This record gives sequence, C-alpha cells and structure tokens, in this order.
Amino acid sequence: MTAFVRNQWYVAAYGREVGRELLGRTVLGEPILLYRTEDGRTVAMSDRCVHRRFPLSQAPSRLTGDHVMCGYHGFTYGTDGVCVFVPGQQRIPRTARLKTYPVIEQDSFVWVWIGDHEPGDVVPPRAPWMDSPDYTVVSGMEPIDGDYGLLVDNLLDLSHETYLHGGYIGTPEVAQTPITTEVDDAAGIVHVSRHMDDAECPPFYAKSTGIETRITRWQDIEYHAPCLYLLHSRIAPVGAPGPGPDGSDPHAFHVEVVYGITPSTERTTYDFWAVARDFALGDEKVSEFLHTSNHTVVMQDVVALNALQKSLDTEKPGYQELSINIDTGGLAARRILARLAQAGADQPATVAR
Repeated sequence: MTAFVRNQWYVAAYGREVGRELLGRTVLGEPILLYRTEDGRTVAMSDRCVHRRFPLSQAPSRLTGDHVMCGYHGFTYGTDGVCVFVPGQQRIPRTARLKTYPVIEQDSFVWVWIGDHEPGDVVPPRAPWMDSPDYTVVSGMEPIDGDYGLLVDNLLDLSHETYLHGGYIGTPEVAQTPITTEVDDAAGIVHVSRHMDDAECPPFYAKSTGIETRITRWQDIEYHAPCLYLLHSRIAPVGAPGPGPDGSDPHAFHVEVVYGITPSTERTTYDFWAVARDFALGDEKVSEFLHTSNHTVVMQDVVALNALQKSLDTEKPGYQELSINIDTGGLAARRILARLAQAGADQPATVAR
C-alpha cells in the first residue's frame, strides 16, 4: 500500500460539480461535504453529523440558506462547522461542531487541504490550461478500486500505451523510444521525457488534428507529488520546424493532459482527468471526439488497475517486483511519496478547525 501523504492539497471536485446540492467525497479516508453558499463561496466540512454520524451528503439532509440540516435528527450547522440547532433542547453542546477544511478554487479544480495544521502560504500546483481562453478542455472523473500509487506508476510509464491503448493513443514507437528522467527531490517533482522523431500518428491525434502523415511526438511528463500529473504533448508532421528560440511553436499542435490523483481510501482513488488543446478551439465535434476517446483510454486504465489491485491483494508477503529502465520515473515517485508521507506523519497534530 502507498502511504497517505498528509499536509497537502488534493483535488476534491471540479468547480462545476459544487453547487447548492450537497456533495460528498472521501479524501485520504476523511468524508468531506462540499457545497456553495448563496454568494458562491465553496465550503468543505466533515460529512458526518456529530450526533449519530449520519452522512450529511445523504438525502434528506439539505441546505437551509447556508446552513446544513442533517436529514436524520435535524442537527444544523453553519459554514464554520458550528452547530446552531439541536432538537428538543435550547442548550447546544460545546462539542457540537464539525471539522472544516481550507479550500482553494484554482484552474477549474476545487482543492482541499488535508492535514494537521493550516496550509499557511502553501498553494496547490498549477494547471493553467484548465481555464485558459487559449485552450479548449474536455474532462471527467473516474473512481479506481485501487491504491493511488498504482495510478502514479501507470502515468509515469507511458510505454503501456503501446499495449493497453492501441487504436487510441498507443503506437509501437512509444514503447521503443528510450526515456530521460530528471528528479527534483527537494521540490517533489519528477520529469520524464520521451521524444519520438518519426512515429505513427495514432487515431487520437490524427482525427483531432487532421495530420495524415507520420509525426514527431514529444511526451514531457511533470509529476508534482503527490497530487498533480501534467503531460505536455507536442505533435507535428515529420519535417515541420521545431520551437523557436523564444519558445513559440506555431507549426505544432499542443495538448496538455492533466490528472488530479486523489487517494480516497487505502484501496480507492479518484482519477480526475482532463485534455486541454490549443487547436480547433470551440469545435464541438473535436471536443466530443477527444472526450469519448480519452474516456475510453481512462476506462482501459481503470479496468487494468482494478485487476492489478486484486492481483496484488492475493500476493504472498515478500513478493519481488522486477523493474527496468522504463520504471525510473515511477520508482523516483515512490521514493518521494514515501518521504513526504513520513514527513507528514512527523508533523505535530493541532486542534481541528
């Protein structure tokens, strides 16, 4: 099992998911209730009533103004988590309050801080393409019945595209091309790059860009442990000029693939995925194609990772893995996650907000 990393920001939802309906999510084993106040502010608090632990996201619990009323016995809470009403008595127990969570809305995501102290000046990593007018985005979320570390491994070794995602994004060159890996241990960032100079154009890109020839295909991964994965993908016809000295790259198509990797429980993970493109902006047919195709790819990963988790659960203690060059990014991520988990566990606990 990959240990949880506390004292970090995690994606709990897309901004579009959070509204005046009560939404429940479980992050690092903590049940969290999300909703918006009447003036649009996002609130995150414990999703368990202090009375009998009824889930506040479960009907008939509901909002009355900005207050949350438990649908079981009517305990009612303000946006600060403090209970403002209990049935049958005037005195409200001092301990009748829910834990609340710091929230940041950034790049179309709702981030919550899971930790034993306040985040201070620590902010989530950026994915600015998610709400940039220069990009069109398709996105979704799929739950995985597996350890979040399995998804990290999956995304840092894209050679699996050749075998698992053939007919969508996989071609022989992905597995055949060596990678380079750079690790910034202090920042907790892993970079993995694979540049293919002459590759088959997979349907995912051929049908969305209109390229009918072979391509140069760059895959530059940037993993910000523990929670955010970025894949900078560059596609251009073979022979097209490369990026200019100033960074401009008008002869290529660019896709930014974003994953919010959120551990839910020890054996379940939220897989928030998005594909942002700088071409065919606003073209609904292209958007529909990319959404359908990427959802298929994500579901292929979900099926594989669910099966892998079941397999690992039956392994005897002490089983040995075999790792090769393609695993250098994933192994680096494991080391960083283990260090961050230990650092989070060593933090002194403080009183919950």
